[in-house]
Amino acid sequence: MNIPVIKTAPFHAGELRAQQLAGVATPHAAIRERMPEQHRGFFSLLRYAVIAMLDREGRPLATIVTGPPGFIASPDETTLQLGRETHWIGDAQSLLRAGQPIGMLGIDLATRRRNRANGVVTRCDDDGVQVQVRQSFGNCPKYIQLREVVDAAAAKPTRDGTVQELGGLDARAHALIAAADTFFVASGANAMPEGGLDVSHKGGRPGFIRIDGDTLTIPDFVGNRYFNTFGNLLLEPRAALLFIDFSNGDVLQLQGVAEILWHAKEAAAVEGAERLWRFRVERGTRIEGALPLQWEWKELSPATERTGIWPPNRGSAVI
Repeated sequence: MNIPVIKTAPFHAGELRAQQLAGVATPHAAIRERMPEQHRGFFSLLRYAVIAMLDREGRPLATIVTGPPGFIASPDETTLQLGRETHWIGDAQSLLRAGQPIGMLGIDLATRRRNRANGVVTRCDDDGVQVQVRQSFGNCPKYIQLREVVDAAAAKPTRDGTVQELGGLDARAHALIAAADTFFVASGANAMPEGGLDVSHKGGRPGFIRIDGDTLTIPDFVGNRYFNTFGNLLLEPRAALLFIDFSNGDVLQLQGVAEILWHAKEAAAVEGAERLWRFRVERGTRIEGALPLQWEWKELSPATERTGIWPPNRGSAVI
């Protein structure tokens, strides 16, 4: 789709087009160029955050970092720093370079708070990673399932960190996705002056993701109407997903191509779905025991309880 560059803050051309295709007016957005004090303090309390970055081929990649409270610091209102105590999974940190875009989602599943900070890496060395924040905004608590973090050692022995490269979805990946109530999507419109990388939380009841081989079909429930992810996908369909096994710290990272189904009749099969989007998996990585944290299940989000899942005959395919 050929979309011209429109310099309209705070939304880029893809986001404006997505809002138009969704039939909504451009919303008033509290998207700032600087972080308010509340957001800066929130990041400093976190023990984990989700990151969007680029891999060596320039494709979006979604990952998660962990550390003790304070491992993310904000020395000023346009800077975030991930300290040397940050735990990175796989070779994620080695992919970062000064000048590269980065998207950050600070999220606390125990309080359903989340704030986004998108910007550019300004330093990456043995002391950590420094980010110049160019967009700072909060999100509502919708669809965030309540979970309490626990240390892995306190719950069960940590696993060996085995890394498996996947050419598609195997039976274990199918099982994790079929049971998932939460995942994260990284997207980017980095070729545009107003673009960059972004990572977003998605939630629903287990069974809200339909699996057909290596293709996932996902309902889009009502949100903040910013359409950050969909706006990016209109300009750059390559995207990445991150699934976490909250019970044991395993992670599944997927990369592929997304397509938005703006007026699909199939959306009526899932209560609350306004439209659908598909993600075709091209490759993935599974890391066992990747995270030094685990999470205890508490409850579904009230917003999630009002959404549906795919009928049994349109749910997870059996391998």
